[in-house]
Amino acid sequence: MNPPKHPSADKTYETERLILRPMSSEDRDFIFDLYNRPKFIQYIGNRNVNTAEDAENYILNRFVPQIERLGYGNYLLITKDSNEKIGAVGIFEREGLDVVDIGYSLLEEFEGKGYAFEAAQKVKSIGMDEFGLAKISAIISKENLSSQKLIEKLGLKLKKFVTLPGETEELNYYETE
Repeated sequence: MNPPKHPSADKTYETERLILRPMSSEDRDFIFDLYNRPKFIQYIGNRNVNTAEDAENYILNRFVPQIERLGYGNYLLITKDSNEKIGAVGIFEREGLDVVDIGYSLLEEFEGKGYAFEAAQKVKSIGMDEFGLAKISAIISKENLSSQKLIEKLGLKLKKFVTLPGETEELNYYETE
């Protein structure tokens, strides 16, 4: 029998310009597009999401179980003014890390407008204020300078370098103090 779904699992959040709602299987086409963008693959990695069906399975097997269990996870970013899906942000349990990590990705056409910072700031506060997380981490490719600046602006500090299980790239590891 499955444990009961966390009461916050379906909760939607808002910022000044964005709606953050839990990722669901209906977002499969968007995730397929986002996860196959060259910049996503370069900085975050190839998640082997080769079809819309792969994207749906990724959502149902990776995102949904965590948010149902913990109440927080991966959120779709939707603009309030035009109702466009522009990216994703979340707090994730990740193998090889002791502290949950914050992650985000946007379609390139929406970068440079402050959306990623706005969304990351919101999920950081959700994690710490609503769920009582003592610390949040971030792992970032050494080449992804804009993401490093964003994480530092959020108040996380570079602590060390890590390589996740099954990976070869050494990443910058940031953590709240």
